[in-house]
Amino acid sequence: MENDQHKDIKKYIDLLLRWDKLILCSLLLALSCGLAIYLLTPKVYQSTSMIIYEQQKINPSKFSPDQEKQISEMVNTVSQQVTSRTSLVQIINQYGLYKELLAKLPIEDVVATMRDKDIDIQLKKSKGNIFSVTYQGTEPRQVMLVTNSLASKFVEENIRFREERASETAAYVNDELKAAKESIDAKEQVLRDYKLKFYNEMPAQREANMTRLNALQDQYQAIQANIQSLEQTKLLARDQFSLRQERFLSKTTAATAAVPSGAYDLVSARQALQDLLGKYTEEHPEVKQLKKRIRQLEEEQGAVSSPAAAAKDGDGQEQKTASGPGVAGVPADALALQIKEIDLNLQRLRQDKERVLKQIEMYQKWIEATPVREAEWASLTRNYDELKKHYELLVAQSLAAESAESLERRQKGSQFKIIEAAFLPEKPVQPDFKKIMTVALVLGLGVGGGLVLLFGFLDTSFHDAAEVEAFLGVPVICAMPVVRTEREKKKGKIVSVAAYALLALWLLCFSVSAAYLWHKGIIVV
Repeated sequence: MENDQHKDIKKYIDLLLRWDKLILCSLLLALSCGLAIYLLTPKVYQSTSMIIYEQQKINPSKFSPDQEKQISEMVNTVSQQVTSRTSLVQIINQYGLYKELLAKLPIEDVVATMRDKDIDIQLKKSKGNIFSVTYQGTEPRQVMLVTNSLASKFVEENIRFREERASETAAYVNDELKAAKESIDAKEQVLRDYKLKFYNEMPAQREANMTRLNALQDQYQAIQANIQSLEQTKLLARDQFSLRQERFLSKTTAATAAVPSGAYDLVSARQALQDLLGKYTEEHPEVKQLKKRIRQLEEEQGAVSSPAAAAKDGDGQEQKTASGPGVAGVPADALALQIKEIDLNLQRLRQDKERVLKQIEMYQKWIEATPVREAEWASLTRNYDELKKHYELLVAQSLAAESAESLERRQKGSQFKIIEAAFLPEKPVQPDFKKIMTVALVLGLGVGGGLVLLFGFLDTSFHDAAEVEAFLGVPVICAMPVVRTEREKKKGKIVSVAAYALLALWLLCFSVSAAYLWHKGIIVV
């Protein structure tokens, strides 16, 4: 077994030595092709800018645009705006990018190529709120300028987005607040009108109404009692007045014949005056005229006060007829005035009674209407509390939204900040010289080795006595080596030297060319 392995190894080594020129040729050809591919492939440069997202620290509000979003969501939101068609077309026109593609493809395809292949935005999770903006292209300076432009647009678009978001939020909250204010004002107007219209019938006034009603009822009863008392007093006074008048008339009948006519007229006038004073006041025209007539009669009679001045009553006491009859020592004119005063008081009390009665009816009506007003008021105020809470909430939200908008206008909110500007790239990221040449070297060796194995497989000649014995199954007694003439040997050496010289020249040219291109900066390792 071990002997067979040695034979196989020796066989492959002999095969490689016999086809070494083919392997070297494949290797040099692959390296040359790799160099050609590297030189023909357009060089792609790449530049990166680092941006940090600084969150708001001054008076953070729930209406700030980043309160509802994480850093990744905020970056994605602004990225959509930065890589929008309008933004990228502006950058393409500004820096003259993709001239060859624009000659072949529509602007939409060029923008898609730039967005999908040439721009890369990545969040550095291990570094916190830092993310990178990378752009790649064929011109190093253009790549740097475009990268810085994209990074600047992140800052500008974030500021614009936050201002618009804060303004839209504030406008929306203010619109909602205005609508809520109109609604609550209309509701309060309805409640105010209802309360003004039915103020005395409201449940809150029920206790006061009951108290006032009880007081009015007590007052009504007191007035009724006073009226009854005054009516009894008036009735008694009228009876006494009539009695005294009758007694007076009976006592003065006998003396009327001896009294002059003027005196009799004076007595009648005074009696008429007493009657008028029971009906009218002293300012009445008839009263004034009768008083004037009495003064004339008194002047005619010589100021005689009565026709029987010294007459005495049946009890032996004097009775003054000038003033007419009296009650229990009270003059008749005073008794008449008392009756008049009682009538006035009765009139006033009856008026007060009617007034109090109307008030009692009014308060009773208010109290009876209270349950109805209570139900109606509950229906009107059913959603007022919730409407008021909603309005107060919107007022607080409006203040918060205006504060957030003010912060954004003053650029005191969360913002993007460039912490590392894009640099001028010196080394292309594509193509990679080392990678291409490594692949070419592997492919050259692989193709050369494959061809050698293929030729060895297709070669049916015997190169060893052991191969003959294995093939024929009989032992080989004698083996004759290949005998070449001097000419053949010389020719073989010349061909071999020429081949090696050609391969060496090829390798030298490749090395010199690669060194020259590297020196000129065309090849970047």
